Amino acid sequence: MERLSKVLEIYTPQSHEMLIRAFNIADKALEGKLRGGGQPFIEHPLAIAEIVAQEIGLQAECVAAVFLHEAMRPEISDDGKLPDTKSFEKDFPKDVCVIVEGLNKIALIKPRDTRLEAENYKKLIVSYSKDPRVAVIKLADRLEVMRSLDMFSKAAREKKILESLMLYIPLAHQLGLYNMKSEMEDIYFRYAEPEQYRLITNKLKATEGDRQRLMRQFIEPLKQKLLDENIQYKLKIRTKTAWSIFNKMQKQKVPFEGVYDVFAIRFIIDCEPERKLEKELCWKVFSYVTEEYESDTKRLRDWLSNPKPNGYESLHITVKNKQGAYLEVQIRTKRMDETAESGLASHWSYKGINREETLDNWLKGVRHILEHQSLSFDEELPEPPSKEVFVFTPSGELRKLSAGATVLDFAFDIHTNLGIKCTGGKVNGKAVPIREQLRTGDVVEIMSNKNQKPSSDWLNFTVTAKARNKIRQKLSEMEFAQASQGKETLSRKLKNWKISLEDDVLASLMKKYQHKTLNSFYAAIGNGEIDVYDIKEYIQSQNTAQSNVAAVVPEQKKELSERSGNRDDILILKATNMRNLDYKMAKCCNPVFGDDVFGFVSRLDGIKIHRMSCPNAARLLEMYPYRIQKVKWSDTPSSSNFQLSLRITAAKEPSVISEIMDVINSFRASMRGFNVTENERNSTYEISVKLAVPSNLELDKVISQIRNKRNIIKINRV
Repeated sequence: MERLSKVLEIYTPQSHEMLIRAFNIADKALEGKLRGGGQPFIEHPLAIAEIVAQEIGLQAECVAAVFLHEAMRPEISDDGKLPDTKSFEKDFPKDVCVIVEGLNKIALIKPRDTRLEAENYKKLIVSYSKDPRVAVIKLADRLEVMRSLDMFSKAAREKKILESLMLYIPLAHQLGLYNMKSEMEDIYFRYAEPEQYRLITNKLKATEGDRQRLMRQFIEPLKQKLLDENIQYKLKIRTKTAWSIFNKMQKQKVPFEGVYDVFAIRFIIDCEPERKLEKELCWKVFSYVTEEYESDTKRLRDWLSNPKPNGYESLHITVKNKQGAYLEVQIRTKRMDETAESGLASHWSYKGINREETLDNWLKGVRHILEHQSLSFDEELPEPPSKEVFVFTPSGELRKLSAGATVLDFAFDIHTNLGIKCTGGKVNGKAVPIREQLRTGDVVEIMSNKNQKPSSDWLNFTVTAKARNKIRQKLSEMEFAQASQGKETLSRKLKNWKISLEDDVLASLMKKYQHKTLNSFYAAIGNGEIDVYDIKEYIQSQNTAQSNVAAVVPEQKKELSERSGNRDDILILKATNMRNLDYKMAKCCNPVFGDDVFGFVSRLDGIKIHRMSCPNAARLLEMYPYRIQKVKWSDTPSSSNFQLSLRITAAKEPSVISEIMDVINSFRASMRGFNVTENERNSTYEISVKLAVPSNLELDKVISQIRNKRNIIKINRV
């Protein structure tokens, strides 16, 4: 076949046998298959082979891989599945099989919405390219498709030009394959905006003579000077592509005539490829041009002294001719021009292409292979980025997850409710548990059950931030619900048993069962972890122990009477004597040094000191006046700390908790407990704070400062 013969001519005779063998496999597999235009399908791989061999210049192994890949297309097999590349390993080099495997995986990508997921799809193509030449061959494939768009239906054509714009054109740009990129851009433009395309191309044709005339006029005054210096050169007009001109018109909001750099006059100096000589000649030509024509120094671009990161070398200057027309002049040597035009200059940073550092480094490796054709597969190849995995839903939607992501991570990425109910999944049709790690290219289907509930164990194998945050949030919600149920159950049982639960007994219960917060303690009751009957026995045992000291109460009353004379006398309380059996601070109101207080003679605990504002004060004063003892604080400030609780309602803002803690830490107060409940209905935090302070003066400072914070709605002392 003539087309195959032209490809074979490019390579050594030693490669011909491998190429013919690969072509015969493709020819047999594609026999009788036709493309949309009625052409034999074998013309497609032949056209790609020509691009790979003639236009890009890749090795013979790449051409062989093209033929083998096309022979394995899923649409030509009976069951729609790809054959295993292992069947070729004995007949073809290892790198050929690796390239074929990568091309096969890319062929299975079916973008669902290219416009929304372009960057992810582009990364997926790159991640499949274990051999970097895979991505380049795929670009050659896409270029052939773009050249053959007429044979596709309108719907298929629109899909392919959008894919090309969003995926393949940026990738070609990043690889430095500038000619390929420009051609695909113009083909896209021709189909996407046919009227604008015709307008610009027709204007380019109409002004071609003007450009040639301007070039002749430009060089005329310079000819003799260049001849005298024996500078061999060639002039070339570099005209912008129609797509590039259209973009500039849109960006600058100008008509075609308003784009001043539609074309550039390019000096291509013919000299030995010796860097010092090349620079000297370029600057010499530059001096002659700027002596003859008025130059705009603001538009000078010196990429000789400081080449672009992509290796591009040239001098650019804008000058004004005698007629007042502005011309862009580019000065470079033959070597520099060939490098720029052939795509061997890697355009990493050109025109703001977006890419991540890991992807960028890997693409530099791709360019290294293209520039050093002798590099073999056995040498070390750069690896694709590995910080992400790309997986698909059964409907073909692409999802990007962190490396190490599991089926459960994927479920939460789809929807929180699906993650919460996830019981497992199917990966590529095989049932797997929720902790199964995913790999790029997996098709994942989630299995769920409405009775499934999250477990704290889930945090041990999930890696994505979304999954972990949602799991913690759901566990917290479950704890609050269980705590509410547990509190209600305990209260109801204690009421039936006619048993009261004092604060100090509750604290000892929490310590006994190793719970740091009331929520977790009540939640343990709610989920059955703590039996309420065990709590009953514990409370009764504590009451029994306290009853053993009840006999001392009469003696205490006698001593009080002797000390006070009558109940109107004042008892001096010394804060340093906090643990004296004579009195205790009431748990219901937690008095602090300096509060207005009174004493109440209890049956078991001696005198209990209550605040005058205590919720129980009115009842005690009315029903038990004979047991009331007037007291006052010592004049000496206390060196001890008094515990109390604050209840705060605050707006649901992330900073509010840290603000409260900062206030507390700025005074002589220490925090003994901090509990936060979210009120979703009101979008507020209900915060309970336990403090230890030396006096009510210090407490007032804390309350005042917290109350003044912007997000604080209400603060009360409990």
